[in-house]
Amino acid sequence: MREASVLLSLALLGALVACGKAKHAPLAEAKPPECAAIPAEEYVWIPGATFAMGADAHLPEEGPARDATVAGFWMSTHEVTNAEFAEFVKATGYKTLAELDPPKLPGAPPEMLIPGGAVFTVPTDGNPNWWRWVVGAEWQHPAGPQTNIDGRGRDPVVQVGYDDALAYAKWKGKTLPSEEQWELAAATGGADRNVPVDKAGKPQANYYQGAFPARDLGTDGFTSRAPVACFPADRHGVYDLIGNVWEWTTSQAGGENNVIKGGSFLCAANYCARYRPAARQFQERGLGTDHIGFRLIDTARPAPAAPVPSED
Repeated sequence: MREASVLLSLALLGALVACGKAKHAPLAEAKPPECAAIPAEEYVWIPGATFAMGADAHLPEEGPARDATVAGFWMSTHEVTNAEFAEFVKATGYKTLAELDPPKLPGAPPEMLIPGGAVFTVPTDGNPNWWRWVVGAEWQHPAGPQTNIDGRGRDPVVQVGYDDALAYAKWKGKTLPSEEQWELAAATGGADRNVPVDKAGKPQANYYQGAFPARDLGTDGFTSRAPVACFPADRHGVYDLIGNVWEWTTSQAGGENNVIKGGSFLCAANYCARYRPAARQFQERGLGTDHIGFRLIDTARPAPAAPVPSED
């Protein structure tokens, strides 16, 4: 069963109804990597190209490969953070969907008619479900009212629906990437590996090591979201396109769903493995979760000047 679709199917079955304090995965067994300063350059240029979209398809919805032509664009180097989203909320008074409007899912149980969000929880003998609906879960309290983002300003903001991401992008004078733009950036940036590790086996992204959902071994240093830009940038200078949190795109996927890309800290080799450029999921636009965020593109900035040929 695919990761994002679990949210919808469990909602319909009434399996996201459990509320209260969520149990958390075991602490990481490896020391988190040292995180350098967030790059001063917020956006990098992604050259346009015609490329084979879906070329490394592993699942039916990813292929068949088809040519896609994308003009060059500026992409943000990192996912939008809690601190950045807090500036938006402070300036505008904005309230997210998770704070105001529960998702309109057919057959949703009563608990899902109260504002909140979907939260990952390690299954137990008493409750085998790994997604639960937690009343009061929203961007400032990602796993419910008992949690907060104090000291986590550099983490990617989560529990934001598609319209929340759009509102932030509009405030910044930016937009969200399309699926084609996102996949071009990832494919040409070097994210073409089945498992995001280097030659020595060291994790190069925040994903799930171990057998999902029983236990994340945390050999990448994290068992949940990581601060942005803690892992190496790709060839373009973009961080965390693969892993950490799924990212909204503007591409619709039928009904009330949009395409999300990139996988998350919950993607394991035995379950999700969605850390490939072609990987895609479909997500209900109004449903907040603790593993989906977003990044921006800048369509107003002109393309960089072409280099002047050398006279030598």
